[in-house]
Amino acid sequence: MPDLNADALQFLQTRRSRPAKTLGLPVPDQTALMPLLTAAARSPDHGKLEPWRFIVIDRAAMGPLAELAQARGTALGLDAEQIQKGRGQFDLGQLAVVVVEVHKPSEKIPALEQTYSAGAVCLALLNAALAAGWGANWLSGWVSHDRDFQTQGFGLEAHERIAGIIHIGTETSAPPDRPRPDIEALTTWL
Repeated sequence: MPDLNADALQFLQTRRSRPAKTLGLPVPDQTALMPLLTAAARSPDHGKLEPWRFIVIDRAAMGPLAELAQARGTALGLDAEQIQKGRGQFDLGQLAVVVVEVHKPSEKIPALEQTYSAGAVCLALLNAALAAGWGANWLSGWVSHDRDFQTQGFGLEAHERIAGIIHIGTETSAPPDRPRPDIEALTTWL
């Protein structure tokens, strides 16, 4: 029987994201954030390609990103509710980490596996922040998928895209738990 890390297993079985709009000050400083990024970077990465990178958004950068989301939403012809949802994470955000998926040429590692690795980094960062006692939430939405927002807001190149925006801060109110999947119904044994 393997050695059980009961605390880690309990954490993973009960982890809960915190809504980004409920995250406030304080937020991790650079010293506190680096161990979280280090933990996230230990995600599965076939071929050791490191098909991702990080962009840290501090409070000062949130305002211009909110304005860009407003402008892009208007240019795209989105309705007011969609525009507000797109800019809201930046209006309210105090600190966030953009996980950028970076596709790298590889004969052995398909692009899809690189996408999976970037997604694993998002979840690992989210879990590292929660394990460190912070509140955290993984957001995407239309702004994350809008090419002009990606290039104007973050200077992403053609082979890059946003995998997720992980907001991190102090939890100001605990969310209620939500219904969880029926594991028995979703599991097939062969």
